[in-house]
Amino acid sequence: MPSRSPPERRPRRILILEPDAEGHSLEWLQHLVAFTTADKSAASLCIAAPAELCDTLARSTPPQLDHRIGLLRLLPREQERCTQRSLVVASFARWSVMRRYLRLSGADAGFFLSIDLLSLPLALGLGLDGRPVSGILFRPSIHYRTLGNYRPSLKEKLRDLRKDLLYRLMLRNRHVRTVLSLDPFFPRHAASHYAGGGKVLALPDPAFPLAASPCKGAGIADFPPAGRTGMLLFGYLTERKGPLVVLDALRLLPSKVAERVAVLFAGRTDPEIRAALEARRSSLQREQPQLWFQIEDRRLERDELEALVAQSDVVLAPYQRFVGSSGVLLWAARAGRPVLAQDFGLVGRLIRDHRLGAVADASDPAALAHAIERMVVEGPQSFIDTSSAKRFAAARTPDHFAAAVLSSLSSAMAS
Repeated sequence: MPSRSPPERRPRRILILEPDAEGHSLEWLQHLVAFTTADKSAASLCIAAPAELCDTLARSTPPQLDHRIGLLRLLPREQERCTQRSLVVASFARWSVMRRYLRLSGADAGFFLSIDLLSLPLALGLGLDGRPVSGILFRPSIHYRTLGNYRPSLKEKLRDLRKDLLYRLMLRNRHVRTVLSLDPFFPRHAASHYAGGGKVLALPDPAFPLAASPCKGAGIADFPPAGRTGMLLFGYLTERKGPLVVLDALRLLPSKVAERVAVLFAGRTDPEIRAALEARRSSLQREQPQLWFQIEDRRLERDELEALVAQSDVVLAPYQRFVGSSGVLLWAARAGRPVLAQDFGLVGRLIRDHRLGAVADASDPAALAHAIERMVVEGPQSFIDTSSAKRFAAARTPDHFAAAVLSSLSSAMAS
C-alpha cells in the first residue's frame, strides 16, 4: 500500500495593524513588504491599514507575489476609532480591530506597528485569542535620566510613573512575546527593572538607501537661493515637530543673519495648526522681509524628500520635548547634512553621541535662534562628523529593520 505524503504545511502568516496614515507608517510597511517579497523563506504578511496606505503598497507589490502580501483596508469607522484623541478609547479599539482581522485573515500572530497604545489592554492581561502578540515600542521615557540632563515636569513625572506600571504589567502578559524598542538604551533598562524585561529587544530605526541615480527635478528648484544657508523642516507638520517655534525663532535673528537664511517647510500641515502657522508666517514676512521662507504643504514622495535633503545645508528637527527616535536623523546622516534638533531625550543623545549636528532647547525661541545664528556664521558642516554620520546610517538599513522584525515574529510563533 503506497505511503501517503504528509500534507503540505501552510506558510506562517503575520497580521500587521497600522491605523495611522501619516508619519513613518508607509515607509516602514514598504520595508517589510520589500523584504518579504525578496525572501521566500519569510512568513507571508497580511497588512490591515487605511485605504490610502494599502493602495500605495499595492502599486509597489509585484502581482505574482500577491499571495505573499495580503492587504486589508480598514473601514473608515475602524480607522476613526483607532485614532481617537482619547488614548483609552484608541487602545481598546486597536485591540478589538486586531482581533477581528486576525479572525478574518487566519493569521498566526499579531504585530502592532506601534504597540505603545496597546500597553493598557495588554497590561490588563488581554490577549488575541491565544495568538502571540508583538510590536514596536516608540516612546519609552522612564529611563531618560540615564540619557542626559533630564528634568521632568510634574506632567512628565506622572506620565513616566504610568508608563512604568503599564510596561511592568504588559511584559508579564504571557501572550506578549516580543517588544521591539527603537530606543537602543531601553532594553537594558527593561531587563534590569522588569520581570519579563528580556522580551524587550533593540530595533534599528531604518533609513532608505540613497538612490543610485537621483531623480532630476525632484526637489524645489529655487531652494536654497544662492548665497543662503538652506534649512529644511520636513514631514507631517504638527505642533510637536516645532514649526511654530521655528517661525518665532526666525523673527529673533539679527537682520544680517536673516538675509543669509532660507527656510523651507516641506510636508502636509496638520489642520489644527494651519491658522497659527499662517499668522506667524505673516508676522515673519513683515518683520524679516529679507529672510527667504516657503511652505510646500503637501505629502512629498521619497525622491522629492531625498532631493530636498541633498539640496539643504541643515535639516531641522526642533521637536518639543519629543519622546522617542526620529527617522529625520537618518535622512540627514546618510546625506551628510547636520541636524539642528532638540537637546532632550533620545534624539539629543544620539546627536551628541554620533556627532550628527547641533542641539538646543527647542522649546525656547531665543535658544533656537542662537543655534541657527551659530550654524549660519560658523558654517553648517563644522557641526557634523560626516564619517560618524555615515556609520550611523549604515547600521540602520531597511533590511536590518525588516529582518529584526520578522525574525522576532518567527521566534514568537515557534515558542
